[in-house]
Amino acid sequence: MSAPQDILVLNTGSSSVKFAVFDAHMQQRFCGLAEGIGQAGRIRIEAGAGDGAGAGAETEFADLPDHRRALSAVLTRLSQQGAGPDRLRAVAHRVVHGGRRLLAPARITAEVRACIEDCVPLAPLHNPHALSAIDALDDLAPQLPQYASFDTAFHATAPEVAQRYALPPEAEALGLRRYGFHGLSYAALCRRLPDISQQPLPRRLLAFHLGNGASVCAILDGQSVATTMGYSPLEGLTMGTRVGTLDPNATLRLVEDLGLARTKDLLNRKSGLSGLAGGLSDMRALDAAGTAEARFAIAHFCYWASRHGHSLLAALGGCDAIAFTGGIGENAPAIRATILDSFGWLGIAVDPDANANNAPRLSATSAPTAAWIVPAEEERQIALDARFLIDTGE
Repeated sequence: MSAPQDILVLNTGSSSVKFAVFDAHMQQRFCGLAEGIGQAGRIRIEAGAGDGAGAGAETEFADLPDHRRALSAVLTRLSQQGAGPDRLRAVAHRVVHGGRRLLAPARITAEVRACIEDCVPLAPLHNPHALSAIDALDDLAPQLPQYASFDTAFHATAPEVAQRYALPPEAEALGLRRYGFHGLSYAALCRRLPDISQQPLPRRLLAFHLGNGASVCAILDGQSVATTMGYSPLEGLTMGTRVGTLDPNATLRLVEDLGLARTKDLLNRKSGLSGLAGGLSDMRALDAAGTAEARFAIAHFCYWASRHGHSLLAALGGCDAIAFTGGIGENAPAIRATILDSFGWLGIAVDPDANANNAPRLSATSAPTAAWIVPAEEERQIALDARFLIDTGE
């Protein structure tokens, strides 16, 4: 039997584990989702390059009381498909926060695990679940090396002036900095755009990751120099359920009137598009609703995406190309058209047919500033990170 070549990628949340298996050529063999952790759950698995939710996905209901049981069930299902631990070369995890020490993908050692745990106060809704998966795999498949890629790491190249808030040292000591997120998405975008465009990566690239979570990143020579998310994914654009940037005094007023717990819930889960449109946070549902509230929510989303995007041009000193990724960025022509129209002064001439068909190139070939769609490939990026570390012995 040949040496194992597959890499299992895990994205672990509070009640779900999203997984994908990539072969030696970085082609996706399987993907799926274990959801409903902590209660009666289910596991979906799909062969090929789907997302685990397509018509070809197989579904099995299972008791998933915790992450360990969920991962055990995932490994069992993968074994039945010929992609179990004996076929795996490694396991690679998406970890949201690496703080100021984990600035690149890393093999998970005791020291790296401790650093991830140290970052729990910075990402209390995310890092603990990644640690649960890491610990479960140590128990379930101790022979497999584990690797981690960090959503914050891509933005470590931003200058200090972009990362610091105007706060005194005692606040800085609490870890209050602009870390930025969606880094794996932006890293994948930088890797894929030259293949799509058949041109070198644009030197001054403005990238929009638009989904339920949304951000913009200024990318200079392939490196992040500024981004809209900050200390947490709450800062920046209007999002599905997150408020985006808010005057700190408005936050303090909410805490005074509603209390801390209700304010956290309001800003993270009941604001953004949902707060503006009576609970609707999905862009497709908003478009279909056609109400005055829904139209305003969409306009708010586009306005602040454009306004924040324009603010990042100062960090780039100009713009050679704009790229869209994420569920909305890849699949919402009207949203892209509205945002790109605001950048018309750059000479972007949108091809209406290309935009309507979600074509890779959105702009006319003669346009001095190009616009592109780049499919999100965060899972493949994580697998590539792990393979690089394995191949280089790091």
